[in-house]
Amino acid sequence: MKTLLQTLAVMALPFISIGKVHASEINRTGLEQANHDLAVYCMEILENRPDLASSQRINILREECYSENFIEHSPSIKDGREALLSVFETRYKKYPELSMSIKRTVVEGDLVWIHLHVKHTPDSLGAAGIHIFRIKDGRIVEHWGVNQPVPETSKNTNTMF
Repeated sequence: MKTLLQTLAVMALPFISIGKVHASEINRTGLEQANHDLAVYCMEILENRPDLASSQRINILREECYSENFIEHSPSIKDGREALLSVFETRYKKYPELSMSIKRTVVEGDLVWIHLHVKHTPDSLGAAGIHIFRIKDGRIVEHWGVNQPVPETSKNTNTMF
C-alpha cells in the first residue's frame, strides 16, 4: 500500500526537474508567478518571521494569505481559516524559534507545491514537508500537506533536501 508521500511524489514527478532550476529557465504565466509569489510570501510569514509579534503574523495571514472560505485537508486540523490560524497561534507560543527554509517550488496554474525544511528550534533536525496550495483570487483557498521527520541517520547518503 502506497503512503500519501509516495503518491504525492509520483504525482509531482512530471512537474519537478532534477537539480536547481534558475528563474530564467522557468516559463510561468503571470498568474502562475503571482500564485508562486503569494505562496512563498505566506510561508515566510507563517514559518520564518519571529521578528513579528504573533498577533501581527496572524493578522497578515488572515488579511493577505488565507481565504475566508479556506479548505484544510489535514486530518489533524479542523476545517476553515480561523481553525488553521488558531493552530498557528499555539505553535508560535510553543516554538518561538520556529524556522523554515524553502528547498524547491513548483507551480502549475492555481496550484503551488513547496518542499521545505522546518525546524522548531535551531538545533533540531526538523522535518521535511511538502505543501500544496490552491490559490484563487490572490488567496490560498485550499491546502494539502505531508511532513516527515529528519532522522539522525539514513540508510543512504542522499539528503531529504
